[in-house]
Amino acid sequence: MTDDERRQDAEASPLRRIDRKTNGEIRPTERLAMNRTGSFDWDLDSRTLDIDEAGLMVFGVDPATYDARPGALLEHLEPAERARLDVTIDEAITGGSNSYSVHFRVPLDDGTTQWTHVQARILRSKDGRAHRIVGVVRDATAEVTHSAFVLDLEKRRQRQTNIVERTTSAMSRAVTVDDVTAALTGPGGLARLGADGLALGLVENSALNIVALSGESLEVLDGLGSGDLDRNLPLADTIRSGRPRFITSLAALARRYPELEPHLGRLRFRAAAYLPLVAQARSLGGLALFYRERTVFNADERILCLGLAAIVAQSLQRAMLFDEEREFATQLQSAMLPPRIQDVEGGEIAVRYHAAWSGRQVGGDWYDVITLPKNRYGLVVGDVQGHDTHAAAIMGQLRIALRAYASEGHPPATVLARASRFLAELDTERFATCTYAQVDLASGAVQVVRAGHLGPLIRHVDGRVGSPQVRGGLPLGTSTDLLDEEYPETRLDLVPGETFVLYTDGLVEEPGADLDAGIDALRNEVSAGPAGAEALADHLSERLWERWGSGDDVALLVLRRSPDVGSSHAPRLHQYIHQADPEGLSDARAIVRQALADWDMAEFADDAELVTGELLVNVLLHTEGGAVLTLEVLPEPVRRIRLSVQDRSSAWPRRRTPGETSTSGRGLLLLDAVATRWGIEPRGEGKAVWCEIGPTPPPATAPPPAVAER
Repeated sequence: MTDDERRQDAEASPLRRIDRKTNGEIRPTERLAMNRTGSFDWDLDSRTLDIDEAGLMVFGVDPATYDARPGALLEHLEPAERARLDVTIDEAITGGSNSYSVHFRVPLDDGTTQWTHVQARILRSKDGRAHRIVGVVRDATAEVTHSAFVLDLEKRRQRQTNIVERTTSAMSRAVTVDDVTAALTGPGGLARLGADGLALGLVENSALNIVALSGESLEVLDGLGSGDLDRNLPLADTIRSGRPRFITSLAALARRYPELEPHLGRLRFRAAAYLPLVAQARSLGGLALFYRERTVFNADERILCLGLAAIVAQSLQRAMLFDEEREFATQLQSAMLPPRIQDVEGGEIAVRYHAAWSGRQVGGDWYDVITLPKNRYGLVVGDVQGHDTHAAAIMGQLRIALRAYASEGHPPATVLARASRFLAELDTERFATCTYAQVDLASGAVQVVRAGHLGPLIRHVDGRVGSPQVRGGLPLGTSTDLLDEEYPETRLDLVPGETFVLYTDGLVEEPGADLDAGIDALRNEVSAGPAGAEALADHLSERLWERWGSGDDVALLVLRRSPDVGSSHAPRLHQYIHQADPEGLSDARAIVRQALADWDMAEFADDAELVTGELLVNVLLHTEGGAVLTLEVLPEPVRRIRLSVQDRSSAWPRRRTPGETSTSGRGLLLLDAVATRWGIEPRGEGKAVWCEIGPTPPPATAPPPAVAER
């Protein structure tokens, strides 16, 4: 280029300058960048602002009218923008800053808005006072717009990432198909998917079954989804073809699927994504997502929908496999348990079984009721070590063996010893715990043995719940390995109306809590529950299984001896007092007093309470077992009280003549003084001491047979 050419090029208008590299006019964006940047020099002392023509163009001010006043540049700004600019400059000057940078909007003559950027440096004197500001001003619309686009794009990508992460997290916790549908339709389900409604359909026996609906926009689809896969409906079509469909026009939807046309007026969505659910080349069903505001699906949004469908499909496949395994394990476990429990004479029995939820990881808990000779019954509740199908198989074999030994008529100790030997001879390292009881409902006698298992509970007729001290041996299998097959028997008495409860540890073991706390909770629920065996079993199932969760199997057996309430004219109650129960004596005295008050015979309460205490103390001190207290009202012609205390000792009490300083020996003397009549009679393995309190009966009334009267 010659010197003359350079001079002409410099003098030429910037808007007509030629790009030597492209041999053409400069592009508009380049022209804008070259001419929309200016500089300024602001003298704070003289309050004048010198700005070049390019800077004035940025502000939209005519150079011919500009009078060097700073305010002249800001007069046509919006008040809010002018205030924001003033605040930024004032804070920089007064705050001791050496520079400032600010973006603000400038309205243009064509009605558009321009983003303007000022970058300035503050010059100060030696004492720090600002006296001059120099800087540049430029049109920043393009970069701000680009930044807003990038920011919006980043927000959309972050939203999509959050949708995927939240959905993946929710699906990872879903174990069963019900869990998957709950995660999709429960609280926050639609928000996780970024949709306003959904429909989930599964292929079952060559038909489509809608298993989940959520969102108001889907109400009209009731009945239009489930059914034959050959129907011309969008979800069925998507499943048959295996291709996703993205709907952005309801009119197009109706044209393709005429069956939906009558319902278009009720549809609240504007767009929908119908997605096939495929896992390992198997079509599981389809997922429909509905949107009220969206009208398009860009590439990223389509990929997001397909990703969500893949996540749901994988979760469904895993859940279906779990449900199949669970059903297999549950059926195996159920086959090992008695198909039904027979009715018993003299009482009622209820059983409940709750299987743990862990796929094939089932437990070995079991229960059984065995009919024995002489109208007796064997009750069993036990637990084989482990939580797998092997434990369930061992449980089935052990239950059959124990039933066989009991049916042969062996005493409880022998039954458990033989069962332990049987388990030890199996090709397994598993052990088992159990409690076995032989019950005679006619007499109420109960023989109990334990093999490393929890003892029973007894609910008395007044609602109190006791935990009898039942001696125990080692778990089955272990006792044989250690050559210690001793299982001591404990004799209990179940009076009419009392309830006998056997259970496995899954009912009382709460994660993170002490076992005693679980047993106390069970005792409270047994006490608070209804009287009937079936009703009580339901009550315990509802209150405790839900509380503890489903981490372990639970077996529950409830036996109630039929109550003996007498009649309205001759009421009767029975109460068992355990020898190891320190509060049993005082409770029995209180029960007697309350019963006589309820029967309108409170005038005899003092004498009856005194006799009750004397007879029970004699049994608890001088025998090796508990006592059964029976209190009844004898009917007309003379209404009076009959009180009986039965024990298992064959030794009869003897009348003695105690000295003045003796502290015992006056029981029969006191009985003779208080009662109108009394006696002793044999009862099975023991005896009963009885007495009558009240008006003297007529002379013709004969004493009860087989008695020894005073």
